[in-house]
Amino acid sequence: MNGISRLDIKQLRVLNALLDLKNLSQVARKMGLTQQAISEQLRKLRDLFNDRLFIRQGNSMVPTPKALSMQQPISHILKQLETLLEPDLFIPQTYKGVFTISATDYATQALLPQLFKITRREAPGLKLIVRDFASDNVNQLITAGELDLLITFPEFIPDNLAYVTLLEEQHLCITGCGNYLIKAPLTLAQIAAYPQLVVSPSRANLRGSHDKWFAARDLKRNIVMSVPSFSAVPDILQTTDMIAFYPSRLLPNSKVKQLKIAALPPTFKVIAAWHPRTSDSAIHGWIIEKLKNI
Repeated sequence: MNGISRLDIKQLRVLNALLDLKNLSQVARKMGLTQQAISEQLRKLRDLFNDRLFIRQGNSMVPTPKALSMQQPISHILKQLETLLEPDLFIPQTYKGVFTISATDYATQALLPQLFKITRREAPGLKLIVRDFASDNVNQLITAGELDLLITFPEFIPDNLAYVTLLEEQHLCITGCGNYLIKAPLTLAQIAAYPQLVVSPSRANLRGSHDKWFAARDLKRNIVMSVPSFSAVPDILQTTDMIAFYPSRLLPNSKVKQLKIAALPPTFKVIAAWHPRTSDSAIHGWIIEKLKNI
């Protein structure tokens, strides 16, 4: 067995304490050990380094030149080992790094502008990359480390990801400001009959998230147009006779107005999701906390 494999951290701590205190009983009290245990460790150290290391003079232990030559290196080694156990300190003002977010069209409008305002003020060294949300390959991208965080809806993420709810959102019924043909308040049957625009970011079809809610009331929606993003909705409604269900956080908008209807559809959750391997990441935790407070 070579020398390094015979040396352990406890022996280094004993040697460091002896060099500092030069007294066996004081070292024993400091380390919570018996004086016999300290003497046994010293015996092993003498054998390992082939040197007496300390010579007893009265109640003191006088270090040999060999022991004195090791004092600074041992102190340095122990300090380095202590840093391994210290928690990583995350200081936003001095943090430097790149963080990639995949966000839905909704999140890009409703949450990210305020998040960017916070990060520029509190973490100026943080660089952010925002990518479109692609539900088909999001698991592959986040597993490969190409994405750090997803901001989306629960139904769009795979089961293996960790997530937290950021907020609960409500769809409101809106139409263009110039649409005077619609008289409020409206029954759900009237709403279902009006020509409707839906947002379908992941699938290009004429289906909406509230179809089942209407169907449970024996109503079929008159969906006549589908677009991939919320950002296009106000411009389209402003120039047509259609209505749409639109997230409340994206309102008010000067191009549209809210309609009074008999009942509102169920609320929906907006979440932040990440790979479990980054659950203890300080930068992830900081950004998620900021998002929850927006």
